[in-house]
Amino acid sequence: MLSGKKLNGSVALVTGGSRGLGRWICKALADEGTSVAVNYNSSSADAERTVELIQEAGGKAAAFRADVTQEAGVEGLMDQISKHFGRPVDILVNNATGPQPMLSIEESTWELYLDQLHFFVKAPLLLVKAVLPHMKAQGRGSIINIGSEVVQLGNPNFSSYVTAKSSMIGMTRSWASELGPSGIRVNLIAPGWIPVERHEGVQTDHYSKQVPLRKMGEPSDIASAIVFLASEDAKFITGQCLSVNGGMTFGI
Repeated sequence: MLSGKKLNGSVALVTGGSRGLGRWICKALADEGTSVAVNYNSSSADAERTVELIQEAGGKAAAFRADVTQEAGVEGLMDQISKHFGRPVDILVNNATGPQPMLSIEESTWELYLDQLHFFVKAPLLLVKAVLPHMKAQGRGSIINIGSEVVQLGNPNFSSYVTAKSSMIGMTRSWASELGPSGIRVNLIAPGWIPVERHEGVQTDHYSKQVPLRKMGEPSDIASAIVFLASEDAKFITGQCLSVNGGMTFGI
């Protein structure tokens, strides 16, 4: 076993880990000694590229396809991870997302809201229920939800997404209170706008000028915060919502 790594011997599951922020969260966790389950739902090529990046750096990872908004998908995913790595999940990062349409209230429907709630409420619930038996048995575990600064900013024409991300804050706090006695910590990272592949060519000047640090964040900024919360460095931190956005907002 490698020495000097914060997360040696643990298994982490990152949903939506094939690209974007998920890819670099996977990479950062693996760099600290975690065996990483890279979850994806559509692009196997992207997921395998994430695995390659980790393995090239000497880390351990494998890609697992599953729709985490469905019970059968989550159950199958957990079985595959346990068989592949020889142990269940110790660190869960709820990162998966879907389309994020910007629509006015008049254009919005309840079905549109439900689509967002499936990703940001239903999927985390199913996944947390699946990892709890192992985490409770060992008396420790770390669950990290990926929120968003939009909860504070209240972006217009984005209410379905803002509503669903707001729900994650309530879940995080309630779960932290309930699971704390079992040694399980639950926290949330609220990123600012971090440009990734899907933002290629998009102008960022207007946003960066509003950020107190006067610059855009990088995926590594979010990934480093995830590693911190997953590690023993954060062993007395739970129920918190950490904004990682250069000061764009000041707490939740």
